[in-house]
Amino acid sequence: MGARCSKFSLCFWPSNTKSNPNDSSDAAAENKNKNEDSLPGFNEFSLDQLKAATSGFSSENVVSEHGEKAPNVVYKGKLEDGRWIAVKRFNRSAWPDSRQFLEEARAVGQLRNERLANLIGCCCEGDNRLLVAEFMPNETLSKHLFHWEAQPMKWAMRLRVALYLAQALDYCSSKGQALYHDLNAYRVLFDQDGNPRLSCFGLMKNSKDGKSYSTNLAFTPPEYLRTGRVIPESLVYSFGTVLLDLLSGKHIPPSHALDLIRGKNFLMLMDSCLEGHFSNDDGTELVKLASRCLQYEPRERPNAKSLVTALIPLQKETEQVPSYVLLGIPHGNTLLNQTSLSPLGEACSRLDLTAIHEILEKLGYKDDEGVTNDLSFQMWTNQIQETLTSKKHADAAFRAKDFAAAIDSYTEFIDGGTMISPTVFARRCLCYLMNDMAQEALGDAMQALVINPEWSTGFYLQAAALKSLGMDNDAQETLKDGSSLEAKREKN
Repeated sequence: MGARCSKFSLCFWPSNTKSNPNDSSDAAAENKNKNEDSLPGFNEFSLDQLKAATSGFSSENVVSEHGEKAPNVVYKGKLEDGRWIAVKRFNRSAWPDSRQFLEEARAVGQLRNERLANLIGCCCEGDNRLLVAEFMPNETLSKHLFHWEAQPMKWAMRLRVALYLAQALDYCSSKGQALYHDLNAYRVLFDQDGNPRLSCFGLMKNSKDGKSYSTNLAFTPPEYLRTGRVIPESLVYSFGTVLLDLLSGKHIPPSHALDLIRGKNFLMLMDSCLEGHFSNDDGTELVKLASRCLQYEPRERPNAKSLVTALIPLQKETEQVPSYVLLGIPHGNTLLNQTSLSPLGEACSRLDLTAIHEILEKLGYKDDEGVTNDLSFQMWTNQIQETLTSKKHADAAFRAKDFAAAIDSYTEFIDGGTMISPTVFARRCLCYLMNDMAQEALGDAMQALVINPEWSTGFYLQAAALKSLGMDNDAQETLKDGSSLEAKREKN
């Protein structure tokens, strides 16, 4: 363990001499090249193939993991051979020239590297323009860095992200693809092993689907603001903004960060969650590298190869630790290693509570069909109206995302004892999860299964509750139970 970051400012300006990492860089590059042959090739898909893979471009298969925003949408899909894919669908005006689109896609599709979420195909039929990439199941750097739930990203993982991203940029540059559009924390994705990869979609440089950079001018390279053109040095500037993200755990405007660096207020740059977990020297080097990347004049910025050279010596003792350990995710507990999960199952496996809510709302009460409610005439006349009123209020609160009120009203319905409903327990389970009451959520998921033991939704919600409680192995087994029930149901 290095010195605590409270001493950080004492050691910033003196330069540290590092051993030449070229040998390590060459060895790493050689190892990657050996593995490139195992990566999928580039194909031209038919529209029917991609429709089948994405369930007709279902809204339930829209994913945010690949950092794309409207009007261009990314769908998760599964090919007939079982491979999971990400399909980016452009609006009609994005690529009016089909020949240009195919040329761009084929050029990017020639790239093959373990540091990229590689482009494995495209589709160009009529007005349709679609790109097909490897699917990355463990979300974006933005998610893990800014919106973490269980733990903040470890310092060693942040250093690995920086290195792998620099290696991806260096590889692309060496293959004649030195331009990349709007590099940011959404463009860095995590694969099934937790390794960071650069999305290939930003390499499609001639698309007319929007500007090369986001509308937030504070993060835009100065030369782009002057000329509207992207140059290789612009990409290095954007890499510098990602380094700031990694250092701070926040999205800090470069001008503000540079003011802090010049004023030696380095502590205000650092993520408070990192205190005591990194060495002065490593923090110093990363701040200095970010400062170099963010220079106003493009010619004063380092190139991609020198970024790799600067970052390799910082990897140190954690170099052999698997990424999924550093990232804090269970190995194998990903979409790629699960079979036949419904959108609800997948949402529960990711603990994506927003997606779970949307799906449960859409499902309604159709799974309550066949549940027996033996009510006497007296119970019906005296109590049913009050019970139904409670349910009506609960459903309205659930729909409005007022989860605390929904808990109260669903509890009134359940305590009334007039009717039983597995869906009510499922909905209250999610409300508990939304209110950080995982133990109560687990109880409701189990109660739903008591009412309907063959209900995959109950198993999936139980898995989500177990995952919230940190019981990942149990959650994985429960997901398998839900998946098996769905497969059995489909056969019948």
